[in-house]
Amino acid sequence: MLSSLAKLLKALNSETAPWQIALALCLALPVALTPFWGLHNLLILLVALLIRCNFSSFLVGLALFSLLAMVVDPLSVRLGESLLANPALIDTWTSLYQNDFWRLMGFNHTLTLGGFVIAMVAFAPLFVVLRVLINQYRHRVMVWVNKLKVVQVLKASKFYNLYQSLAG
Repeated sequence: MLSSLAKLLKALNSETAPWQIALALCLALPVALTPFWGLHNLLILLVALLIRCNFSSFLVGLALFSLLAMVVDPLSVRLGESLLANPALIDTWTSLYQNDFWRLMGFNHTLTLGGFVIAMVAFAPLFVVLRVLINQYRHRVMVWVNKLKVVQVLKASKFYNLYQSLAG
């Protein structure tokens, strides 16, 4: 976990595009808010591996959002139960459950459906907020840290240059 966190900090401080880090964190949200062993999570993991997103950010986001899931799970269960028991949607759920693909998705489980709906509603706003926060971090915090004398002395040392040559 510490190595993933270090890689996330390295990505935040590197030239990695903010959208790549934000997208990786957003893709981790539905995986963390739903039961882990599901077809939908395997598909999200496949998407995270196929597109250019920062996978270390995905792993750190998975850990952080899993902590959030402990708080959100009761709400997810209630939301999933209300959606599954809604009389207007019963025919939809019945027809989806007749298809093998949708049966494998596991949306007949209240926690899975509720967590997935919450994640999908939060996906776009979270993506925008994370991109702004990453840009603010790079333009304010990182610039401030780089101006510190201690950091300038460390970056001028031979040890740091050796580290950069080995890490790159």
